[in-house]
Amino acid sequence: MTFAILLVLAVLAGAMLLLATTRLATDAVMVAALLLLLAVPVPTAAGWRCGVLTVEQAFAGFGNPAMLLVGVLFAVAVGLRETGAVDWIAARLFGRPRSERAAMLRLMVPTCALSAVLNNTPLVAMLIPAVQDWGKRLGIAPSRLLIPLSYAAILGGTCTLIGTSTNLVVAGLMATQTTLPPLRMFDLAWIGVPTAVAGITFLLTFGRRLLPAHGSARPAVGDTNEYMLTLVVPPGSPLAGRTVDAAGLRNLPGCFLTEIERDGEVLAPVGPEQVLRQGDLVSFTGVVDAIRELINTRGLAPATRQVHKLDAPRYKRRLFETVVAPAGALNGTTIRQSGFRSRFHGAVLAVARNGERVGGRLGDVRLRGGDLLLVEADHGFDERARAAQDFLLVRSLEGSTPRQHDRAPIAVLILLLMITLGSLGVYPMLVAAGLAAGAMVVTRCCSLAEARRGIDWSILVVIGASLGIGEAMRSSGASRLLADGIEALVGGGPWLALGVIYSATAVLTALIANSAAVALVFPIAAATAAGLGVELLPFAVAITMAGSASFATPIGYQTNLMVYGPGNYTFADFLRVGLPMNLVVGVTTVALTPLAFPFHVG
Repeated sequence: MTFAILLVLAVLAGAMLLLATTRLATDAVMVAALLLLLAVPVPTAAGWRCGVLTVEQAFAGFGNPAMLLVGVLFAVAVGLRETGAVDWIAARLFGRPRSERAAMLRLMVPTCALSAVLNNTPLVAMLIPAVQDWGKRLGIAPSRLLIPLSYAAILGGTCTLIGTSTNLVVAGLMATQTTLPPLRMFDLAWIGVPTAVAGITFLLTFGRRLLPAHGSARPAVGDTNEYMLTLVVPPGSPLAGRTVDAAGLRNLPGCFLTEIERDGEVLAPVGPEQVLRQGDLVSFTGVVDAIRELINTRGLAPATRQVHKLDAPRYKRRLFETVVAPAGALNGTTIRQSGFRSRFHGAVLAVARNGERVGGRLGDVRLRGGDLLLVEADHGFDERARAAQDFLLVRSLEGSTPRQHDRAPIAVLILLLMITLGSLGVYPMLVAAGLAAGAMVVTRCCSLAEARRGIDWSILVVIGASLGIGEAMRSSGASRLLADGIEALVGGGPWLALGVIYSATAVLTALIANSAAVALVFPIAAATAAGLGVELLPFAVAITMAGSASFATPIGYQTNLMVYGPGNYTFADFLRVGLPMNLVVGVTTVALTPLAFPFHVG
């Protein structure tokens, strides 16, 4: 064992230990590990050189198509979110279950089925914001749902040849390095489908107890910062003719429906079976975060006409929270008298006043010093408001651009074209995703600034650094050393050999890129099968499953990384639920593979 191998293994072990036992940022730990592999001197035959890797090798991962694809998919997801397309898709797929277990089932089964025919990375990118909002509406912490989302997508990806890129890598290795017939579209389903059933069953039972609950999905409703918001059911609204319960307007997180005004008559209290009608004015009371989400509900629109008189298009607006200054010109005037829209180029949507209910028509509300105003305006509102000195505070609300529901069909069409072009091989998935991201901006499904802000750079840094560390394992010989040790263990029967090969692939997949792991183990599996005198096919299937089914670490699979930040997870969270999940999937795979693909004599 050389010094370079010892260094790589020590740095990798130290990084895994820090991630498992501390709350240090994953991107910081991975970059620090990569820098150590660049900086620590390593002895060579010609003397000493600086680091295991060259600078080019270390940072080549940051130009890797897989990393770039994830970044571009974030931008595509922004377009889907800003048009409300994700909310519409999620509502059709997930519904409104009555319990957490039912919610997990409604989440995982459709996700698993979709992931079998769509690449799971863009699928998860699309669903993450929808699942977060859905969890808030159900009062379930996002951390209870996002790991099941990722795991269901991984399980679904193992069911067909195109479910994940790892499957295609193994199929390519089989085509170029063996005389076996190529894998067909649904060959993996013989193992993937029962494995998916076993994995989902585990998560719904014992695994559910292991899922973390970070924070509360239901914000606490304060007594002093509650807004009174009135929305209208506009002509053509999909909510018209539906009950309050069916429209999803009951048990909202952080706010509640107080009354409905219909033809001058006030209906209060509002029961769950009350049917909504076109033109109804529905009033809600709630905290600012809940009100912000409510404004973007498909089928409801702000009741104030001032919103429609603003010059800036809605996709260039956002929400602001302001505090009226006691000494300012707004104090003591009504919103209509103040000429708010003309002076500030913004529309007041709601008013909050120290827990006091602010009733009546919004334009007739007489403002007082200390009142909180929720304002829709373009991005320059904060500068105009500060210059006027009529407000004590002006705060922009992140992620508050009004949804453009009329553009949702365009966003869905762009998504379907991206998936079709990428899946059929017309374009590489990176090119298809880049075209889709550009189309989202060109068609105004989202702005260029929003697309940029939607990219989670920390995840991209982790992916790039992980690829660099994987290259260090390969170039130093650490990967080869591990593989040789595995090969020495498989001297028994083919079933034992299959289990060891699966385990080796699973361990390497947790440490390095999936494609690198399967490419490294594939020749070992071929040599093992030849030594045992059996066909390679069952070993190839096991490698394919193990290369995708990585649950125990956030860096083991791209979808795990994608939910890591939004779920506020720690490394230990994935270990706790992922290790037994790996065991369930591994045992199922190793047990069923020889039955579906027998060890025929090669």
